[in-house]
Amino acid sequence: MGERIRLSSSLVLDQCAWQVTLDGDVLEWHKPQPPSSRGEERFSVPISEIIAVEETETDKKQSNSRKWRKMAKQHAFTVYYVKRKRPHRWRCKEATFWCTEEQLCNQWIQTLKELLDFQTSRPKHLLVYINPFSGKKQGERIYKQKVAPLFSLASITAEVVVTEHANHAKDNLSEVNLAKYDGIVCVGGDGMFSEVMHGLIGRTQKDSGIDQNDPTAPLVPCKTRIGIIPAGSTDCICYATVGINDPVTSALHIIVGDSQPLDVSSVHCNKTFLKYFVSLLGYGFYGDVLKDSEDKRWMGSVRYDFAGFKNFLSHHYYEGTVSFLPATHTVGCPKDGRTCKTKCHICKQSKRQLEQQQKFEKNRHGYDRRDQWKVIRGKFLAINAVNMSCACPRSPKGLSPSCHLADGCADLILVHKCSRFSFLRYLIRHTNEDDQFNFTFIEVYRIRKFHFTSQHLEDSEDIKEMQKKHFRRFCRDHPACCCTFSSSIWNCDGETLESPVIKVEVHCQLINLFARGIEAPSKYEDPPSTLQAPSFVGHLTSL
Repeated sequence: MGERIRLSSSLVLDQCAWQVTLDGDVLEWHKPQPPSSRGEERFSVPISEIIAVEETETDKKQSNSRKWRKMAKQHAFTVYYVKRKRPHRWRCKEATFWCTEEQLCNQWIQTLKELLDFQTSRPKHLLVYINPFSGKKQGERIYKQKVAPLFSLASITAEVVVTEHANHAKDNLSEVNLAKYDGIVCVGGDGMFSEVMHGLIGRTQKDSGIDQNDPTAPLVPCKTRIGIIPAGSTDCICYATVGINDPVTSALHIIVGDSQPLDVSSVHCNKTFLKYFVSLLGYGFYGDVLKDSEDKRWMGSVRYDFAGFKNFLSHHYYEGTVSFLPATHTVGCPKDGRTCKTKCHICKQSKRQLEQQQKFEKNRHGYDRRDQWKVIRGKFLAINAVNMSCACPRSPKGLSPSCHLADGCADLILVHKCSRFSFLRYLIRHTNEDDQFNFTFIEVYRIRKFHFTSQHLEDSEDIKEMQKKHFRRFCRDHPACCCTFSSSIWNCDGETLESPVIKVEVHCQLINLFARGIEAPSKYEDPPSTLQAPSFVGHLTSL
C-alpha cells in the first residue's frame, strides 16, 4: 500500500466483485477488467460528500437473492453519498458492500466513520424555522417528507419552530441561545430568509454592542450559518447561491457543511436603520410592481405578471439624484462576463484588496472622501442595486449576470427614461442570452455605497406645493394621465420600503450560508434543460 491508501479490498457490490479503495480522502470502487477489455466501470466520491456509513442487516438483504442463501454468512456496510444530477441537482445514493470477514467489514465502517468525524464543518444540531404560509403552503410537508429523513440519516438533530405570525422567527432569534446550535435553517421563501437574516444580524450586533442605526458603524460578521430549504413562490436567493430550487439539494448542502459567504447591504434614512437586503433593492418599475402585486395576493403567482404588464403600460418615470462611491477595490466589473462560481477567486481577491484599502483610508483619515463620489441626476424608469445576479428559473441570467456574492460591492443599474419599446427590449433580454446592458439608456456601476434623493425633496416647499396643485388640476382635466410627480417605493428583497431618501452601504461577507455557490458544469452531468420561452415579465419572479 502507498502512503495515501488507507484501505483496499475486494468487496461484492450488486452481486459482482469490485475493487474498493480508500485513497486519501476519496472512496473509489471499480470492476477489475481483463487485459483485453477496453475501459472499466469506475466510481469515486470524496469523503466530504459521504452522508453516512451504516452497518447493513444482512438477513434482510440476503432474503431477496438465491445466490446469497448458498454462501457463507455475509457482513455488509452501506455508504450513503451525494450523486450529482443535471444541472446542480443533488441526490442521496447508496452503495452496499459485502464481505465474508466480520473484522474487515468493521474495519471499513470504523475507518470511514472516523474520517467523517474529521469533517468539522458539518452541523450536528440545527434550529429550524418553518413558514407554513410560504408559496403553496407546503413548508411543513416538504420538511417532514424530504428534509427530516436526510437529517436523521446524517445524525443531525433539529429543534423545529413553526412560525405563527410575521417576525416570529426574528423575535425568537433575539432571545434564543445561539451557542446551542451549529446553524439556522429556514423553510420557506425569500421573505422567510429575510426575516431570519434580520434576526441573526440584529442579534449579533446587539451582542457586540453595535448600534444598527449608525450608518457609519462597522458591522460584526455573523458566525452562525444559515441554510435555506426552498418552499416559496420564487426562492431567488436559493437559486442564485445553489443553482437550483430543490429542497433535497439544499438539505444535502447543509448536511455536508458547505459554506458560502454573502455580502449584505444596509439601508438607512438619515440616522435610522431601515432594512438589510442581499438580492434586490429596486425603485421605480420594480417597486411599483411589488406594490401592485401585494394588493393582489389572491391571484397567486400570476399577480407578478399582471402587475408587471400594468406598470409596463403605465410607463412611470421618477426624477431624483443618485450619488455613489465606486468600488475601486474589485478585480471585476459588471460587464466582464465573469460569473460567480464555487470558490470564486474574484471574491477572495476583492475582499483582500478591500481590507487593504479600508486600512489605508483609515490611516490617511481619508475614509469616504466626497471627491471620490459620482453624482447622476435624471429621470429614471428604474433604479436597481443588486448584491447577486438575482437569477431565477424564468430569468436564468438575472438582473446582473456578473454580480458576485462576496466581493464587498453591489451593482447599481440605472434605467433612464426611454420609449416603451426600448424598455420592452431591455426586459426581454433578462430571459435570453443577449447583453442586457447594451443600451444607451442603461448605466451600470460596481459600487460600495450609494445615496438616493427624490426630486421632491430637492425642491423648496413652495415649488412642491405648486407642483401638487398643478398635478391635481392636470389630472382632473386629463384622467388618463400618468403620474410623473409622485414618488415610487423601494422593493427591498420583496418587501416594500417607503422612503424618498436612503443611504446604502455594502458589508463584505457579513453572513454565511450552507451553500457552495454555483458549481461549474461537469462532464459527468446531464446536459442542461432547454430554457423557457421568453416572457417580458418573466424575470419579475426574482422579486
